[in-house]
Order: sequence, then structure tokens, then C-alpha cells
Amino acid sequence: MAITDVPEFTHLTDTDIENLGRELDAIRQDIEDSRGERDARYIRRTIAAQRALEVAGRLMLTAGSRRSAWWAGTATLGVAKIIENMEIGHNVMHGQWDWMNDPEIHSSTWEWDMSGASKHWRFTHNFMHHKYTNILGMDDDVGYGVIRVTRDAKWKPFNLYGNLLFNTLLAIGFEWGVGLQHLELGKISKGRDDRKATMDRIKEFGVKAGHQLAKDYVLFPALTSLSPGARFWSTVRANAIANVIRNVWANAVIFCGHFPDGAEKFTKTDMVGESKGQWYLRQMLGSANFDGGPALRFMSGNLSNQIEHHLYPDLPSNRLHEISIRVREICDKYDLPYTTGNFLVQYGKTWRTIAKLSLPDRFLTDTRDDAPETRSERMFDELDPSERRGLKSSIAAVRARRRDKRAVARTLRAA
Repeated sequence: MAITDVPEFTHLTDTDIENLGRELDAIRQDIEDSRGERDARYIRRTIAAQRALEVAGRLMLTAGSRRSAWWAGTATLGVAKIIENMEIGHNVMHGQWDWMNDPEIHSSTWEWDMSGASKHWRFTHNFMHHKYTNILGMDDDVGYGVIRVTRDAKWKPFNLYGNLLFNTLLAIGFEWGVGLQHLELGKISKGRDDRKATMDRIKEFGVKAGHQLAKDYVLFPALTSLSPGARFWSTVRANAIANVIRNVWANAVIFCGHFPDGAEKFTKTDMVGESKGQWYLRQMLGSANFDGGPALRFMSGNLSNQIEHHLYPDLPSNRLHEISIRVREICDKYDLPYTTGNFLVQYGKTWRTIAKLSLPDRFLTDTRDDAPETRSERMFDELDPSERRGLKSSIAAVRARRRDKRAVARTLRAA
């Protein structure tokens, strides 16, 4: 089962949680007080570099009859789209740069280079996902309504093939999954939607998606084909591949932040009377990081620091790595786990979970309260009071006890 009581799961008192909240608030205040020209210069340079990359990619495509130029242009365009979506669009629309009061770099005016309308995304992501992070029945990002990523979701025959198939399709067409999410197709199919509001959302989505399709598959191919070295359809293919490159990368980064082992799920009861400290705790427990240097951090939109992003979604992305050092110290102080790991390992764990949960529970070996993808406060029921310390220590104690049981079982079988 998902976590039903965050304080009990974390082994923290109300005073501990209150103090933790104050310390995390202090980090926010320090970053807000120190924002300035260095940060403004960073985002302006990033936007300029991204636009230069996009222009360079499209110029390379004008020589599209050369295979090397076509592939170079396609790859460059894919990188430009990744940067625009991840480090610019996602972060600008979170309001990370609103303090600059620059109308071009503002959450209310930025429209990103993908099929989904930014207006819709700001609601489904900024509000619903970040407020109700990993709360079952509240956060649609938990499995996107189709993929089974926790044992709390009842197994259906569809999951046997649908889990892996839908995740593959979602990765390839991630921009369309993001764009369609706000339409709430499940409610529409069940007749539980507000029909007028639905029609308004469909119209808004249709306008944005239409503009995106026209730009990628009509306008730019037509302009490129004016060059004697390029053809209309070669640019269509290049744009399609560049979009897939962006989609697969964005999907991998997002999934690494929410579905590897250690990214916890919660029940609706967790948000009842939730204090600021408890909200912070839920963000820390429900998110996961991956390790990487400056280049990987940049290309992921600094979502390699997903924990810090969920704690402070509206603070500048270029400061998250700096913040992470202090957040790790707080985790150590309160004996909390800090979930991170190698990028490929973290991504592999998400696919392992999706593959594993395509099967009915009777074929799974871990318990419903102590599985890598689904844990709850009941995983500590067998611990003696003397073994119940902080969360990180208690998890280690449970694992040690499990290893001891396995060792005993192996010895008995050998005898």
C-alpha cells in the first residue's frame, strides 16, 4: 500500500517536522535574497544559445541532400528542442524567472515548442502535479492514468501488454501525451466531464497543436526546400526525428525523477491537514535525483535535481545543484534517505518497475508494503522499538533483517 501517514513513515516528531520546514524555508530565503544579474545573465545566454543552435540546425538541413549534413542538422535541431523544452520552457513556465519582470521571459507569456498549450501544462503540472505530488487519485502523473507503477493500482489484463507498450508509445510521442493530459480523456469517455469546459480545452489544444504541426511539417520544410540542396520531405523527416529525440529524452528525465526505487507514493489522507513541513517531506520522499556533471544537468533542465526542484519549483534552475548540497545535509541530519543514482541505472529501474507491475500481484515476490516501487509505514511492523530510529536507519534495519532471513533459509535448504 502507499504511505498513509508521512510522519509515522519518516519516524519524525511534529517538532522535527516543524524544524525541518524552517530549515528548508531558510534555504529558499537565502536563494531569493541572492538572485541577481548572474542568474539573469544565465537564462538570457541560454535562450540565445538555444536559438543559435536551432538556426544552425535548420541551416544544415538546407544542404539536406548530403547525408552527413542532414544527420548533423537533425541532431542539432533535436538538441535545440531539448534545451527549449527542458531548461527554458519548463523552468520559465514554473515562474523561475518572473522576478526579472521581463515580459519575454515570464511564466504568463512563454509558449513552448511542443504540441501542448502552455496554459494547460501550467495547470496539470505546476498546480496539480506539484501540489499533489504522487498522491494516488490526485496526481495524474502517477502512471498517466494508464501505466501501472504502484501495487495500489488494481491489476488489469490490459497491463500485461499495455504497461510496456504504452510506455514505449508515450516516450516516442511524449509531447502529445503532455498535450492531451489536460483534456482528461478518461472523464470524457465516462461522461463525467463538464462538456462546455471540455470543448474549450479541446479548441485550445487544437489551435496549439495545429500551429505546431504547421510549423514543423509545412512552414519550415517549405522554407528549407527553397535551397537547391534540400527537399521538402527530407526536412519533414528531420523535424519528426528531432521531435522524437526530444520526446524520448524528456520522458526519460521525467520518469527518472518520479518512478525509480525510493520515489514513494501516497494516499489522499496524507494531504489532510498537511503542514508546510509535511508538504516538504512529501516532496522529498516522492522525488528522485540522478547523478551527473554540468552537461547532463543542463540537458535535463537541471531536473537531475528533481528533489530540489520539487521543494522549490519556482527557484532558478541554475541554483538547484547548489541547493542540493544543503538539502543532503538536512537529510543526513534527520536520518532521511536522499534518493539518487546513476542516470542509466535510475532509468532502468523505472522500466523494471513498469515491466514487473504488468504482472498480477500473485507473481510478485515483495510485499505490498515493502516493494521497491511501493512502500508504506507498515514495512516497519516487524522491527523492535530499539531498531526504530530515523527512516534511513529503519529501512537499513528492515533490509538487514530480510537478508538474515534469506541466509537462514538458504542454510536450511542446504542442510
